[in-house]
Amino acid sequence: MHSGTALRVVHEPDPGIDLAAAEQAAGDFLRALGVSLDSESLRGTPGRMARAYAELFTPRAFDLTTFPNDEGYDELVLARDIPIRSVCEHHLLPFIGRAHVGYQPGDRILGLSKLARVVEHFACRPQVQERLTKQIAGWLGDQLSPKGVGVVIEAEHTCMTLRGVQATGSSTVTSTLLGTLREDARSRQEFFALTGVNA
Repeated sequence: MHSGTALRVVHEPDPGIDLAAAEQAAGDFLRALGVSLDSESLRGTPGRMARAYAELFTPRAFDLTTFPNDEGYDELVLARDIPIRSVCEHHLLPFIGRAHVGYQPGDRILGLSKLARVVEHFACRPQVQERLTKQIAGWLGDQLSPKGVGVVIEAEHTCMTLRGVQATGSSTVTSTLLGTLREDARSRQEFFALTGVNA
């Protein structure tokens, strides 16, 4: 995106959320697992489940605000420890962690808060961490045409820590590097050093 006009970014495609149907399905699901919904504290659970998942799957719209790189800044811009929450598409259980997102500007620079918005945009849907990492990096590369992009995500997957192997305390790290951050060893090392991740 090279014009001065901000791009309005919304979740695609529009999922057409039907909360009433989701609430009915959540109730059927819980009853099928032997959970009685007769008590006062559980009676409203299907509705709460439906609204909670709708929230998890609906990122906020935002304007992708960019500015001319008038100073010709060509060093790394990095936002560290962006909180991330998503839902594993295999079990629909949450995974939470942090993302480190950086880029080396080309002709335009990005409003800093928008790095966190882009992370949220792709995290608010059923995901796998590997795809999420690539989507964030690829989208920034397409929209900004920077010299390089780097994304590292560190997350704990409750589908692995609360069930199955129950590997409590384990985390998964994924990275995607594009342009100079992939091709130039010094730039790559600087990125990983600033994120605090051992390359």
